[in-house]
Amino acid sequence: MISNLGKLGLNLRTTLIAVSWIPVALTFNENVCYVAKIEGKSMRPTLNPSDKTHTDWVLMWKWGAKNPANLRHNDVVLFKSPSDPQRVYCKRIKGVQYDTIQTRHPYPRAIVTIPRSHIWTEGDNAFHSTDSNEFGPVSTGLVLGKAVAIVWPPSRWNSSLNQSVGRGDLSIKGSAI
Repeated sequence: MISNLGKLGLNLRTTLIAVSWIPVALTFNENVCYVAKIEGKSMRPTLNPSDKTHTDWVLMWKWGAKNPANLRHNDVVLFKSPSDPQRVYCKRIKGVQYDTIQTRHPYPRAIVTIPRSHIWTEGDNAFHSTDSNEFGPVSTGLVLGKAVAIVWPPSRWNSSLNQSVGRGDLSIKGSAI
């Protein structure tokens, strides 16, 4: 009887310790970083380079990701769609606030100056991307995080995310930041 109570106490203590860490883990996930699954072809060749490979999973850094000063050209970001908050996009930053950018079809103007606290995003695979050329500059308030590393599959751990891929430098005039 006594040995059963000892085991029960040990199990209860272990359970309470584990449960007490749940709020810490949730807070970390909501405010610091998390792992996100990237789907689709729009970021090829950087992410999901072929149909034959598994889907890439990336470490997303959330801390300060909405701050325009922390967003740079060629960063890969996840953000809520400006037109449908249920959709999330993964794109590369091609322009930051106050940059003047050369757009492409179907954007209605050939040149646009990015407003304060906004970014211009494009997929690396322009022919399979819904991006700023369709919905315009993206508010930094919609940014969910910056991709900092590929965490799965292990064969892609050394892949670089912040290289210049896609249409290259779109800026006509540099950023004021």
